[in-house]
Amino acid sequence: MSWLLPVALVIGTWAWATGRWRRVRFGDLAAIAAALLAVRLMTRAEWIPALVGFGWAGGWIWHRRRGPRASARPVMPADEARGLLGLSAAADAASIRAAHRRLIARVHPDVGGSAELARRVNAARDTLLGELNRNPRRAS
Repeated sequence: MSWLLPVALVIGTWAWATGRWRRVRFGDLAAIAAALLAVRLMTRAEWIPALVGFGWAGGWIWHRRRGPRASARPVMPADEARGLLGLSAAADAASIRAAHRRLIARVHPDVGGSAELARRVNAARDTLLGELNRNPRRAS
């Protein structure tokens, strides 16, 4: 059991250095505690409670991994995004960013615009940049 604390410190240091502790929830800490308790129960040969602890910790990790990714994609079609930013289909990343900067300066809530308009302009930028990253143009 004396090896558990140094291992936990190394993992915690790694998570802090890589920025993975930015969005720590209470459930994350509870899952770590459940896994540590399960290891302790295994050393005492209490297998059933240890399996329950590991199962709960694994279920939480699975839940966290699949949750935010579903809503992270932009939901705006590329044609609508081009129309909103006033760009052609041949626009490159620099022109997308320039059009976004020009438009967001007018519709941002800090300068009297609305949060919904700013969200739509940001979604248009993300959609078009994502499309460029997925389909890089080849030089002819």
